[in-house]
Amino acid sequence: MIAANTLAGATTREQILQVARELIQTRSYLGFSFQDVADQVGIRKASLYHHFPTKEALGVEVLRTATQAFKDWTAAKPRTPQAALEAYFRMYRNGLRAGESVCPAGALAPGWDCIDEELRGAVRDLRGTQILWLSGVLGALSPGGRAAASAAYVFAVCQGALLSARMTGRVDDFDEAIEQLRVSLLAA
Repeated sequence: MIAANTLAGATTREQILQVARELIQTRSYLGFSFQDVADQVGIRKASLYHHFPTKEALGVEVLRTATQAFKDWTAAKPRTPQAALEAYFRMYRNGLRAGESVCPAGALAPGWDCIDEELRGAVRDLRGTQILWLSGVLGALSPGGRAAASAAYVFAVCQGALLSARMTGRVDDFDEAIEQLRVSLLAA
């Protein structure tokens, strides 16, 4: 549950998005309802429809917001390619709270056949944005290599490491997987 001070000062729409993202990351997309969001925001369920006509529309906006936040994060300050990759690992570990939650895009994968195409597209956009950025970083680290394939590999390992750490509740499981990823990238 999101702390009340995190929601303080945010508009109702922003509060809805924050709560929905938290629920997606900790319960999965299929594990929460509009009523759960309304209860945590402190509004009536019917009021949610003023902001989002469907749960799918809410999910799409959560993912679009996450995609934009990632773009903003990548543009925030210039980094060397090595520092950028390490910052990416820290963002996954700390920003996505390894051991406590999962990536909002990754949280939709288990119910893939139950979500609509627009929501699937938003998941693909978040993944694609990260793969594109990682391709640039990895290409700068190892010119002439297979940056796109390596980027997909890094993304997949980070997603899997988050899932594993969530299953055990141990951030160390994330750290150990990422250390093995570092080793494999250096060997390539």
